[in-house]
Amino acid sequence: MSEKRYLVRLTEDERARLTAIVHAQKRIARRNRKRIRAQVLLKVDAGDHGPASTDARAAEVFDVHVNIVGTIRKQLVLHGFDRALDRQQPVAPSRTPVFGPQQEQELLGVAASDPPTGHARWTLRLLAGAVVRLDIVESVCHETVRYVLKKKGSTLAPADRVGHPARSGRRVRRAGRGPTPACRP
Repeated sequence: MSEKRYLVRLTEDERARLTAIVHAQKRIARRNRKRIRAQVLLKVDAGDHGPASTDARAAEVFDVHVNIVGTIRKQLVLHGFDRALDRQQPVAPSRTPVFGPQQEQELLGVAASDPPTGHARWTLRLLAGAVVRLDIVESVCHETVRYVLKKKGSTLAPADRVGHPARSGRRVRRAGRGPTPACRP
């Protein structure tokens, strides 16, 4: 078995803080993330007073994956005590938004305008194509257009609402009732 890369050696002060967290968090919730992280650190402590358990044993005792124990150990060694206890907050969103506030307003303006020739109303796909053609955004999925319209509470009249057949006056098939008259061949 290979030697552990990140050895945890807690000071007396750190052990006291972790023990206080474990005992204080018992009353709050049984599976509190911070409490589990504190317990793992106490379990894998290779200092004078620590049991120095293996990652596998600590993972088994606290019902977490072995990789989580290794990650907690690594965070303590590389980033410090406080970072090992708390989850890292993301610096930036995982995705950058396609529409900014100005672009959302332009999308709503397009959706409120008359539909293209040959179409009775705007569909999500037509709107997605229109905002790309008008250079409002470089590219966009029709589901993103739907999300923006829903988020902004589109002020279109119910009969002119985008996409949904029940709002446009068409009949909708209900489960178990067979085809509606409009759907019959």
